[in-house]
Amino acid sequence: MAVNWGFLGAGFVASRGLAPAVHASRGAHLYAVASRDEQRSATLEPERVHASYDDLLGDERVDAVYISLSNSQHLQWVTKSLEAGKHVLCEKPLGLSAVETEAMFDAAADNGRLLVEAVWGRWHPRFARMVELVTSGAIGNVEHIETAFTFTSEMTDNYRLNPAMGGGALLDVGCYQAHAWVALTQGAPDLAITHVDRTVGPTGIDLTTDVSVAINNTITAHAVSSFALPSHQQFIVRGTHGQISTADGEAFTTWNETSSLLVNGVSEDFPVTNAFVDMVESVSEAIGGGNGWIVSRADSIRVAAILDAIGQHP
Repeated sequence: MAVNWGFLGAGFVASRGLAPAVHASRGAHLYAVASRDEQRSATLEPERVHASYDDLLGDERVDAVYISLSNSQHLQWVTKSLEAGKHVLCEKPLGLSAVETEAMFDAAADNGRLLVEAVWGRWHPRFARMVELVTSGAIGNVEHIETAFTFTSEMTDNYRLNPAMGGGALLDVGCYQAHAWVALTQGAPDLAITHVDRTVGPTGIDLTTDVSVAINNTITAHAVSSFALPSHQQFIVRGTHGQISTADGEAFTTWNETSSLLVNGVSEDFPVTNAFVDMVESVSEAIGGGNGWIVSRADSIRVAAILDAIGQHP
């Protein structure tokens, strides 16, 4: 039986990414949407439009909620959704801090519901293949991870420009890179920051954060997150016996296109993939008691702690 999804928020990611994904997914149905604009909610083509978030959470037919509100609203509405008996898929970053993130997972446990961070790139088959290759020792022991996710922002009047609402490049696109560190290094249990260079914009958010770290005493990593640098995505993993790097298709957000991976100089090709669909189908399967893969509680909390440490580093 299909999972009835309700959306809190009908912004860009919800309308362009998640709503089409739910419509295209097996085992999922876009039942309801609530946002500040009922007409915009209707453009997502749900079965029902609710006038308020609370009305949607009070609808007994809603099984699971997808939340795409500003980062500063996640804690409130994730918690309310869980307490209303709904499973939750919430946009990344899940919380503004590790404390918030852990509190949300505690609420999920208390209410017997599933909570998943919607860092959709982790469901992409190419990302999964990179994890598989590293785990199998295809490039020996990992020595260095080099990543970048940058673009020149044209945003205006957007919560990502407001520090009080969880704005900034580190939380927005650094999240993908921290997830890569965690996925490739058994959770990055031991991480030391060796260098941080940030550029703060006129609204007080970090326009660029450039960070170097040491992971598990044996791996170095360097990541650049920016709203101010030219558009660039990079994902390279170097080991004692080889290297893996993304080739065709954006490193973290390739979508509805073919992509490729270079493994020790040999290309591996991936067909057209919509990782939003992969995510929705996996989470819906997990909600139904199946074996759908989801980002773990431990990974999301660890990523939040890493972002905390970088953001607080002088």
